[in-house]
Amino acid sequence: MTDQRVLPRALVVLLCAAGAVVTLAGIREIGSIIGPVLLALVLVLAVSPVRTRLRDRGAPGWALVAIPLAIVLLVLLGMVAILTVAVAQMAALAPTYDAQFNQLVAEAQQQAARFGFGTKQMNEAINSFDPGKIFALAQGFVSGLLGVFSGLVLIIVLLLAMCLDAQSFSKILAMGATRRPLLIEALNNFGHKTRRYLLVSTGFGLVCSALDVAALWILGVPLPLLWGVLALITNYIPNVGFVLGLIPPALLALLEGGPKTMIFVIIAYILINFVVQSLIQPKFLGDAVGLSTTVTFLSLILWTFLLGPLGALLAIPLSLLTRALLIDSDPDGDWAAALVSGDVPDDGRPGTEKKPGGDQGKNPSPVR
Repeated sequence: MTDQRVLPRALVVLLCAAGAVVTLAGIREIGSIIGPVLLALVLVLAVSPVRTRLRDRGAPGWALVAIPLAIVLLVLLGMVAILTVAVAQMAALAPTYDAQFNQLVAEAQQQAARFGFGTKQMNEAINSFDPGKIFALAQGFVSGLLGVFSGLVLIIVLLLAMCLDAQSFSKILAMGATRRPLLIEALNNFGHKTRRYLLVSTGFGLVCSALDVAALWILGVPLPLLWGVLALITNYIPNVGFVLGLIPPALLALLEGGPKTMIFVIIAYILINFVVQSLIQPKFLGDAVGLSTTVTFLSLILWTFLLGPLGALLAIPLSLLTRALLIDSDPDGDWAAALVSGDVPDDGRPGTEKKPGGDQGKNPSPVR
């Protein structure tokens, strides 16, 4: 028998880490191309049930391409229009509150002096606070998204190409189900989880946005509809999206109605977010995402670093795709799946965890 030398585990880990760093650096370098491609993929995947229903009802071939494409373009162009209006209105709104801000600074200095904190450092800290910076932060985030969507020609071409290839791609995956069953099952599971995540997040995001708009309108905060749309968009950003959607209206409430109005806005947003997204939404979404809180937060940081604001919006779908390709398609990846999902099997052994998407031994259904 010949000796089979096995590489040391530490060396394997280092080589894998080096390969990951090179891959991620490459993704970051071509982010302007990868971002629109991944966006188009998620959008086409989101409307794939429409194409399936049309095909089952015997719709002609052109309808299988035109109708899903029209739905995606309607959503995409609507988002571009909303973001364009948001950038313009935020740019025009910030300079109009200079007088209110100066008054708030004077009141803050008086309160600080009353409590014995009227030092030079305190005054400098108060004077250094500029509401325009916070508006610039929100405007920069929205502008970053708009910059991604500005390459509409590339995105539309990608959407058209993916819609044209969707049916043939489904047939190819069906052919590969017998040769690569775990890979096809993982991709099918990725598509199902992504669609469910987008559907549930959109539905409850609309509910939260409507309630936010109503609360802002009652409190007299300017541009309530704009902030409601911003809340809907940031709803797709895990963990920190709620805070990003809260900062601009809270600051505007401070400048418009004073600290009391700002506190009411913060309380309203927290209550709405807690009831809808923390109590009700998890019952509908359940464990569809299959990512632990820590992994979700780390993936948000990673994808935002690689792709910018678009990476923040697509953090969950992109993490699901990464899990499908690297973990769920691996016959020995059960322990890693348990690690990233945080779900421990009943007997406590990761090696016996059930594969996602169906029972063991069943033939996986192709991605459609």
